[in-house]
Amino acid sequence: MGFLSVQARIRPHKLAVEDLTFNRRWTYAEFELCVAQIATKLRQQHVVKGDRVACLSKNRAEIVALHIACASVGAIFVPLNWRLSLDELKRIMTDCEPRLLFADNIGEKHGLQYLKIADLFEETQHLKPQSESVSDPKTPSLMLYTSGTTGNPKGVILSEGNLDEAAINFTILGKVDIQSRFLAEAPMFHIIGLVTSVRPALYFGATILISDGFIPERTLNRISDETLGITHYFCVPQMANALRQEPTFDPLKLKGLTALFTGGAPHPEVQIRTWLNDGIPIVDGYGMSEAGTVFGMPIDLQLIAQKAGCVGFATSRVKVRLIKDDGCEAECGEPGEVQLKGKNITQGYWRREEEFLASLTDDGWFCTGDIATKDADGYYRIVDRKKDMFISGGENVYPTEVEAVVLKLESVLECSLIGVPDERWGEVGCLFIVLKSGYQLEDKQAILSFLEIHLARYKLPKYMKSIDNLPRNGGGKVMKHVLRAAFKTD
Repeated sequence: MGFLSVQARIRPHKLAVEDLTFNRRWTYAEFELCVAQIATKLRQQHVVKGDRVACLSKNRAEIVALHIACASVGAIFVPLNWRLSLDELKRIMTDCEPRLLFADNIGEKHGLQYLKIADLFEETQHLKPQSESVSDPKTPSLMLYTSGTTGNPKGVILSEGNLDEAAINFTILGKVDIQSRFLAEAPMFHIIGLVTSVRPALYFGATILISDGFIPERTLNRISDETLGITHYFCVPQMANALRQEPTFDPLKLKGLTALFTGGAPHPEVQIRTWLNDGIPIVDGYGMSEAGTVFGMPIDLQLIAQKAGCVGFATSRVKVRLIKDDGCEAECGEPGEVQLKGKNITQGYWRREEEFLASLTDDGWFCTGDIATKDADGYYRIVDRKKDMFISGGENVYPTEVEAVVLKLESVLECSLIGVPDERWGEVGCLFIVLKSGYQLEDKQAILSFLEIHLARYKLPKYMKSIDNLPRNGGGKVMKHVLRAAFKTD
């Protein structure tokens, strides 16, 4: 019996899901029925175990229902990033080969063949639910695409067992109970949007309120609204800052929050303390598509203040070690790569078995590529990130991917992209270009227009600089620290 069916029997009349965009509500019993009817439709469409079902849509209740329905028939749900360009989306769909694509009007915008997700509940409301399939916890049910260090998108495969562990880990760290009310606003093509903002609540009989996106004024009004009673809200630090900048910001109206949970980018101590001074727990954490929630700060104002800048610690269900470059385990305060073991760890990368095996140590630990320290009290602090990757507005940007598109331009000999600080987005791209003889970097807008055809907007560089040569070391690798220093001196 699936987690939703369990809750539908324990508390059938409890509110499970509210879609704020479309003003709709479902109890646990009602939502379980909707999921079972969608599962019937999937079977009618000849979806079988192992098939992929893709979805291209902004947040709505149908996405949650479709994902759970896919799990019940053994299919793999693939939510697509609607911010991507058509070229990027086509590459992903070529890779995952979905049997079906559900979409909102974004599908029409891109000229894709799809089933209207907006019609899903209406089309299935008269279908007879079939007996629930009991899936092996090891059966894959979700695939989240993330760019690899090479810039090629890769599908992170997560089973129901992985997702159950992710729900349990966050529930322990995030103080979740049946009275909790999650504002599910992070995009549901992200681990935070579809897993962390949804699974813990539904797994333990709480309520999710679904929003189609972040609009600072609207979001602030919602988490301030006593009638909505939001207790849990996830955002990146830049979004938290945007909420504070709203003219109507009043910390007294946010006292109903269990906490404001942030992640996806470094959160400066000075910003954390502004929230603490207002008496609002702002809880940093650390996780990833491959593992869900890994670390989290305790929901305690005094402890957060003492450890501001840390990302907390793991539950007993996740094993963690920090390994130095020499292969030895890091001592207290020493930086080392975060390596993980646990039932939450991904089963692998879709059609990239060698790449996944390369991410594992000989004794089976998953290598995150992120560098952290641990203090004497067991609190972790992330001190570096995967080489060269930077985070802009909560979105990972991999320079290799952007550079590959830039090099298609006739005028460009070579280039290198780095992340540089930005007040609004946390980090943005600065593109250093070596032009071919006879060309000048005059029409930056033309370059951006070309890149926009092939890349999502958040990947576009904010700055462009022409240089004579890229600085390289003896092995021929670009010395990006030299470029960062050059940016600072400009």
